[in-house]
Amino acid sequence: MVHISQYVQSVAGGERAKHMTAKRPEGMIRLDSGTPSFPTPEHICQAAKDALDEGLTFYAPGYGDPEFLAGACEAIRRESGGEYLPEDVFATNGASSGIYTVMTAFLDPGDEVIIFTPYFVEYLFYADNHGGKAVPVSTGDDFRLDFSALKNALNEKTKAVIINSPNNPTGVVYSRKELRDLADILKTHSNRFGKAVHLISDDPYKKITFDGVEAPNILEFYDNSIYITSHSKDIALPGERIGFVAVHPRCEDAGPIMAGLIFCNRVLGFVNAPALIQRVVKQVQSVTVDVEQYRRKRDYLYKELTRIGYDVVKPQGAFYFFPKSPLEDEVEFVRKLAENKVLVVPGRGFGLPGYFRISYCFPDSVIEGSILGFEQAFRAF
Repeated sequence: MVHISQYVQSVAGGERAKHMTAKRPEGMIRLDSGTPSFPTPEHICQAAKDALDEGLTFYAPGYGDPEFLAGACEAIRRESGGEYLPEDVFATNGASSGIYTVMTAFLDPGDEVIIFTPYFVEYLFYADNHGGKAVPVSTGDDFRLDFSALKNALNEKTKAVIINSPNNPTGVVYSRKELRDLADILKTHSNRFGKAVHLISDDPYKKITFDGVEAPNILEFYDNSIYITSHSKDIALPGERIGFVAVHPRCEDAGPIMAGLIFCNRVLGFVNAPALIQRVVKQVQSVTVDVEQYRRKRDYLYKELTRIGYDVVKPQGAFYFFPKSPLEDEVEFVRKLAENKVLVVPGRGFGLPGYFRISYCFPDSVIEGSILGFEQAFRAF
């Protein structure tokens, strides 16, 4: 007898498979994970030690430690130019819990949330868990926003639109013009139906961009926006699950929205974001790891992939490539890569078959060691 719900049975089979295969054969080169390989900066480690010595392990307020929220407000001010108060922000257990909490607070059964392909797969479940529906909208061949496709998807059931820039899995960064155009479309649609469509920005990679590319903050462009980020990537703290959600102060019903988010954060079981780490990172929300190291890895891997013959868009940020598979069935090609000791992720896991994701947040020796496998798998077809 199976004791878990039918719904969970239907969606959780892959989790068991991942658990069973967590120990990979010796010599396998893993480029399938988005876990940064950089050590956490020493001054943050020291701050953690100091916080432990001070005994700062008790509960934090459900909405967040005041000093952490003040630091978040200052970081947002620098990014968006707007003035934010601690009541506009609350601390979360990373960006994922922030998105899940927002979906819980916002969605009634039948409500729709637009997401752009390729997308972070959990968006589907965050919406579905509360009777909502995630509606995938295609992007262009270069993975940029397709506004015609967006307009066709918007309707009276649309409650929100989620964007992710720099994007996982493509590394594409949406420009200032794209965000203005997106905001204009959502304003027009909201006015037409007499209710706001909220723009939700999932931005844990915001500070990891290359070649002078800007990653604008949506709070600058659209009043009915909610900004979500974490410190998993920018200061290499993925295991500590710390981030925050900011609601634009001019958002319709901003006060009730924030009250709803704080309530949902509690009843979902998060209680409060990790108290110790809030106190550790309270003054470093604008700090980031050495992005130049990621750029060097990107340039090396892009040069090698294109030399071999892969069709791939050069990332502007984050630390992923999303090449087109030489085979229409990318799962078969991913298997061929695994036979050549290289592990990557099939594109259908991001809603876009025919592609695959490579993570390059690993030591240079690991990335360099993967090139032979990429070449042998490509030549095989």
